[in-house]
Amino acid sequence: MLIDTHAHLDYPDFAADLDAVIAGATGAGVTRIITIGTGIESSRRAVALAEKHPNVFAVVGVHPTNVQDEPGDFLPALRELARHPKVAAIGETGLDYHHLPSEEAAQSSPAMSALQAEVVQDIEASVMDGAYRNAQAEAFNVHLDLAAELGLNVVIHQRDAWDDTVDILKSYTGKVRAVFHCFGNRPDQAAEIIALGHLVSFTGIVTFKNAALVRETVAAIGADDFMVETDCPYLAPAPFRGQRCEPAHTRLVADKVGEVRGQSLEDIAAQTTRTAEKFFRLGGGKS
Repeated sequence: MLIDTHAHLDYPDFAADLDAVIAGATGAGVTRIITIGTGIESSRRAVALAEKHPNVFAVVGVHPTNVQDEPGDFLPALRELARHPKVAAIGETGLDYHHLPSEEAAQSSPAMSALQAEVVQDIEASVMDGAYRNAQAEAFNVHLDLAAELGLNVVIHQRDAWDDTVDILKSYTGKVRAVFHCFGNRPDQAAEIIALGHLVSFTGIVTFKNAALVRETVAAIGADDFMVETDCPYLAPAPFRGQRCEPAHTRLVADKVGEVRGQSLEDIAAQTTRTAEKFFRLGGGKS
């Protein structure tokens, strides 16, 4: 029995055959799926899917790269969604500095790219990037405050923003517990957030040939400190890399994790299921 702790079942990739995808997951031993919202409308779809499918649960939130696309005050809508009985956590939220506005503007405008060294352009880039980071940080705090208010845990997306993410999260120590999904950082960084009471989660990246760092972290981490996920439709594990990822692939992720750790699939399934049930309150209690 496995739980896919991070899927995006509301995405168009699954519109044509979602029932078959869920049935396929069940057949592969993935008995529950957590579908993650990436905006208010995406979160509404996630809740609707959780209402329709007994083995699907929702997480509601605004992805950091989508923050500026949402209305300024999305908190009332998010709070209403989060009160639904099948909402298992808040998220995904966090910080993502991978594609800053100044970089995208430079790529779209050769003229701007040629003038990047100019003082005026540098100032404009700094202002754009600062506003982008500040909007994400403000939204991250909104999510964390709501999670603390409602007694829910948080699903975190972090990309190229490690120090800022951890600094914000530290102020919520003892109030909110989080999982850093799609974890690809070093063992010492995993240890840093685990020491604060948080978890990490591994995707199909663990099966990729060039993912030695992820496997190093998988080998080093404690048995009760991680979960498994697909992040589908992204990051399909080998041998399906490059194809649509599905919740059924959680089994391949868990199997590789077990191989790296010298444990059986059955042991990994049992451990990660217990951890997920506690974190997402699927067994009836809060973590």
